[in-house]
Amino acid sequence: MQRVSDEPKVVVMSYIKALDEQDYQLAGKYLNDNVKIQGPDGESFRRPKEFVEMLSRYQGKYDIKKSFVDGHDVCLFYDLKAPNTKAVFMCSWYQVNNGRIVSIRTVFDPRQFS
Repeated sequence: MQRVSDEPKVVVMSYIKALDEQDYQLAGKYLNDNVKIQGPDGESFRRPKEFVEMLSRYQGKYDIKKSFVDGHDVCLFYDLKAPNTKAVFMCSWYQVNNGRIVSIRTVFDPRQFS
């Protein structure tokens, strides 16, 4: 049986696995209906469906470098590799509540996707 303190990391890593496997429907199930998502250029999403649809266009693969967990917060450092692009180093801060991701804040150099 997993410890309750492990739950946020399990949720986030399950979400990442679903994205890596391009199972975007499953990935969306890990996001709270009112998830707050912020990117480096101030862009934001409030609906899981529109965010997952955007991610599906990139079809990125995650290469996790390091993870940190503090209560309901999970922070990942990773390279994201999408077809026809160089790997982009990113950091995402996930907040998990009741088994679902309620907030994602990601920082990276957006020029890599221009």
